[in-house]
Amino acid sequence: MIIIPVKEGENIERALKKFKRKFEKTGVVKELRARQAFTKPSIKRRQEMLRAAYVQGLQQAEENE
Repeated sequence: MIIIPVKEGENIERALKKFKRKFEKTGVVKELRARQAFTKPSIKRRQEMLRAAYVQGLQQAEENE
């Protein structure tokens, strides 16, 4: 359960933004989408490797600047 403490006089839009951010961090929607269709372990591994290579490339590009 997500609890968002709202201070007296705090804007409801700000509290809603906090809630959305916390909900996004829990990963519920991401997991739901992943469970809709089965992906083979080999494909998961391949996607993880591609993502790791992409992130590493970004870090090296940032480091070289």
